[in-house]
Amino acid sequence: MQVVKSYFMAGAWREKPLEASSVTIRNPYDGAEIFQYTEPTAAEVAEAVGDAYDTVMHRVLDPRERADILLRTSELLEKRSEAMANTIVAETGKPIRDARAEVARAVRNFRVASEEAARLHGFTEQQDPVGEDGVLSLTIREPLGVVCAITPFNFPLNVVALKIAPALAAGNAVVLKPADFTPLTAVRLTEIITEAGLPAGYLNVLLGTGLVGQALVQDPRIALYTFTGSVGVGKRIKEQSGLRPVILELGSNAPNIVHGDANLELAVEALVKASFAYAGQVCISAQRIYVHERVWDDFVERFTARVRTLSVGDPRDEATDIGPLIHEQAVVRVSSWIDEAVTGGATLLTGGRREGNALDPVVLVDVQPDMAVMRKEVFGPVVSIVRYRTVAEVIDYANDSDFGLQAAIFTNDLSVALALARGLRVGSVNVNQASNVRMDTMPYGGIKDSGIGKEGARASMEYMTTAKVITLRYGRPDLQGE
Repeated sequence: MQVVKSYFMAGAWREKPLEASSVTIRNPYDGAEIFQYTEPTAAEVAEAVGDAYDTVMHRVLDPRERADILLRTSELLEKRSEAMANTIVAETGKPIRDARAEVARAVRNFRVASEEAARLHGFTEQQDPVGEDGVLSLTIREPLGVVCAITPFNFPLNVVALKIAPALAAGNAVVLKPADFTPLTAVRLTEIITEAGLPAGYLNVLLGTGLVGQALVQDPRIALYTFTGSVGVGKRIKEQSGLRPVILELGSNAPNIVHGDANLELAVEALVKASFAYAGQVCISAQRIYVHERVWDDFVERFTARVRTLSVGDPRDEATDIGPLIHEQAVVRVSSWIDEAVTGGATLLTGGRREGNALDPVVLVDVQPDMAVMRKEVFGPVVSIVRYRTVAEVIDYANDSDFGLQAAIFTNDLSVALALARGLRVGSVNVNQASNVRMDTMPYGGIKDSGIGKEGARASMEYMTTAKVITLRYGRPDLQGE
């Protein structure tokens, strides 16, 4: 009887028989089978949560222990970076160059979390309450308990790192559910963290679909949920979590503004990459580009010409710029939105040819604000370019969205940059770099349907801990007495 992995609990993988209902993971580019798992039952999910809860309630890791474990994780991951990059390529179809960059970010994020673990602190204050004499007040930051991390397919290593590293640094136990399409990277990372010395029970991993996620949301022993994914699922987590805190990163359709004085060579190169890296399957991809009328013709010509040089194909090839989408359903959806736009009057300047799960990068103009390619999150290799005249006008255009995660501005005029940065209703604004640039160490998160809360080691640790106040009444000694 063949058995496959199901869930990781108490420091060991639990295996179950391979069944008809088991999940088979295939390479999105060539369809090769790379991994299989059998989903845990609701009772097994509860068992894993219980193990994490009992662990964090009965064994406290001091900050130095946490820091050392996270640093060793970073060092081991760096040593195995090429193998991990190849795992990412196999299960996501991400081009190898982008996969290597993801691993490098994760290596750094575990290191940063290690540093923050050693710096977690409160404050003291000497303010005597009315009627009291000699009271010292202090705060200490304590872990919440069990953090549930639910992660997406597009960054199966770095988003996991951005969630579990701060949670562990803060002293919590973690229950991780990686995306059902990309579990293998999480399996490999679990092996590394265990080797780095994390005690059993501090990281439990559940391989599964939304059924596992639903069981997790219903477990009252979980103290905080950190989720990256769709708006619909994020809203359900928020509704069902009650008074428990959540960190939700729910996507975007990021606006990028090219003003009339911008360095077009810089803007074109940055925005081509931002629009089509990992086939546009990035929540802060440059989905909407607004170009000032003064440079419209020049920008569109340069941008389209550069897009036509991009290589689409095997993600294992060092020369490939764009690989496949994650699965066929995604290709069908994205293609239907392109067709809808063209039928509605948009002009397709280039792209759209399909081969397997890969699409040639698409550039659209003459789009309308109510089209799906403008209003929704495409999550595919599609960008729409819109002309504008004034700063006030482009602020209105960019803010006409249910999302508000991240935006970008290309200009050499400081007053224009600040006016746009202040006027855009988003969580972060990049100036003279595209919307896909994320500073992992800074607070990251959006407004509106883009979510709640902030990621980044220090910011996440604030959410994942509680400030406990301790007061000490000691009275004032008679300094003149013996």
